[in-house]
Amino acid sequence: MIARYTRPEMGQIWSDENKYATWWKVELEVCRVQHQRGLIPDEAFREIESRASFQVARILEVEQEVRHDVIAFLTNVSENIGPTARFVHKGLTSSDLLDTALALQLSEAGELILTDLKQLENLLDAKSIEYKDCLMIGRTHGVHAEPITLGLKLLNYREEIARHIRRFNLALSDIKVGKISGAVGTYQHIEPEVEERVCRNLGLRPAPVSNQIIQRDRHAFFLTTLALIGATLEKIATEIRHLQKTEVLEVEEFFAKGQKGSSAMPHKRNPVLSERICGLARLLRGYSVTALENISLWHERDISHSSNERLILPDACICADFILNETINVLTNLQVYPQNMRRNLEHTRGLIFSQEIMLALVEKGATREEAYAIVQKNAMQVWQSDADFRGLLLKDQDVLKWLTPAEIEQYFNYDKILTRIDGIYERIKQRKV
Repeated sequence: MIARYTRPEMGQIWSDENKYATWWKVELEVCRVQHQRGLIPDEAFREIESRASFQVARILEVEQEVRHDVIAFLTNVSENIGPTARFVHKGLTSSDLLDTALALQLSEAGELILTDLKQLENLLDAKSIEYKDCLMIGRTHGVHAEPITLGLKLLNYREEIARHIRRFNLALSDIKVGKISGAVGTYQHIEPEVEERVCRNLGLRPAPVSNQIIQRDRHAFFLTTLALIGATLEKIATEIRHLQKTEVLEVEEFFAKGQKGSSAMPHKRNPVLSERICGLARLLRGYSVTALENISLWHERDISHSSNERLILPDACICADFILNETINVLTNLQVYPQNMRRNLEHTRGLIFSQEIMLALVEKGATREEAYAIVQKNAMQVWQSDADFRGLLLKDQDVLKWLTPAEIEQYFNYDKILTRIDGIYERIKQRKV
């Protein structure tokens, strides 16, 4: 997936070259702190700092023999440093290096994702205002309900993304934790002070307690938050897919000049980007399940989590970043058709005002059961014929017993809906301030 990914910043974070560079960043910082504490001589530290290097091909070559990636890495680095390499990795276990470096990679990837989320929030905010008064039918169970606006639909999405930003900030903070505490977390061969200083210098917090690894509930929190984000992106994309149906066609993905929709049918304009978002959101949910299962490891640690994390952590970050940018692209270029929205509003010939009439009857003195029965009787005639709802009401003596023709007419009014929607926007605006 990395090889085909089009955003180089995220792909670079998870490249082999950057992985080993981050490993060395951690190892060098431990050496630096130990040097400052007088445990590594000046000349030895200068050699370590100046001569250290690695070659990905050589590391992979050594790993073929030793079957251990950290040992292969340290072997290659030591080959380049020379005898003073004896000070490197002293008192550490592999996971001190791996988990602390992983925290740095996840932090860097998470910041890119956070930037995407904020961009999407701002886009939805602007679009929700642009289409605040763009009337369309609301649907429940896939059936016409009452009118809403496209802006209100987008405002719901904007608020959901805002909640994800708060959640992801927590997950990002939770993952920015390192450990330099030895084989089972007891600091038997290294001082706690080293961990504190190394983590601080790297922009991390030391884990308050660990065993051989940083506990995997942190990583599960990170990935389940990405899965939640993906679920919302799928929600948005699914709605666009429905609204692009030929019979609906209220919005549509932008269709570029020269784009092709089908190898067989030249007329096709398919919501392929939205479908792609939905498919990859499902992949994100699968990664979160694996991350949850990684929490339970044997005793102070086994490596049943290690193999799958090499896949799920890079891919989840790449996948989330990708579908966030796809969603931004779709919404930025979304084609909106208000004339089709108006056509669909009128498709049921006035039935969308049925609750207005029922409540008006109740207000005049009818019981709710009586009012419901009167309105439903007329509504069913509309469903079963080409009749107009307002026309039927104007001829129904059960309705005219309570309402005058002029009163009936006034309830078929879209303006009331817009007035109440303005209030929702104002409430959110005041909260943001």
